[in-house]
Amino acid sequence: MLIFGMGYTSQVIAARLRAAGWDVIGTGREGDIRFYDREAVLAALAGASHVLSSVPPMREGGDPVLEAYGEALAAAPATWIGYLSSTGVYGDTGGAWVDETAEVGTGRRSARTAADLEWQALGERVRVFRLPGIYGPGRSALDRVHDGAAKRIALEGQVFSRVHVEDIAAGVIAGMEGPAGVYNLGDDEPSSQNAVIEEAARLLGVAPPPLQTLEEAALSPMALAFYAENRRIANGKAKRVLGWQPRYPTYREGLRALNATTSPIIASVAPEPASSDQR
Repeated sequence: MLIFGMGYTSQVIAARLRAAGWDVIGTGREGDIRFYDREAVLAALAGASHVLSSVPPMREGGDPVLEAYGEALAAAPATWIGYLSSTGVYGDTGGAWVDETAEVGTGRRSARTAADLEWQALGERVRVFRLPGIYGPGRSALDRVHDGAAKRIALEGQVFSRVHVEDIAAGVIAGMEGPAGVYNLGDDEPSSQNAVIEEAARLLGVAPPPLQTLEEAALSPMALAFYAENRRIANGKAKRVLGWQPRYPTYREGLRALNATTSPIIASVAPEPASSDQR
């Protein structure tokens, strides 16, 4: 496996594969080779049976991997290609459920949508995994509450989907045996951010942060954009086609497991974690 972008999620995927006996090479600070070391990357591509990209599009548009190595990737011998995309491609649905048949490109992430479609265009080897907010060790509501960075926002009916990083790894690995296509990997219970923060505070034995308006919270532009969208992500296709079942079907199981096995680590993350290199 060659992984473009050894970020938070792809390192978990790599660890699982290595434990199962795979040879994994990755690019980036946490990887084995530098992204722009063309000779090393082309050699890795030539020897890889599987390729996965977790590299986000550039802010001004364009996918770095496809721009630098698109031709080589199209000609590579790999029989399987995966891309970690975002459920942000669906835009705002007013809280309605959305599955893989829904229109994309209506939201704030036009660059992500373009990249998502470019990877699909590589053909029948490709699996695209659309991910909502990612959480896991060192990157969860437990850490934000512990750090005093958690906020509860008074927005009636606002819900988000999320997924534990270990469930992403399981979904991607299941997708290595399943048919090509697009798969949503999210948990079973889209919930308000407030509910997640309140559960984290309960587990830590502290009072939840006060309820605030958006204006009082003084959120960053990135966080404000996050709260401008409201949707529920359906995961039925991944369950039905790949046989995937999230180990942490709701935030409650996920937070309990994190609280039982790790100490909260101070982390500065946005309310919707993992959108760029963080994947």
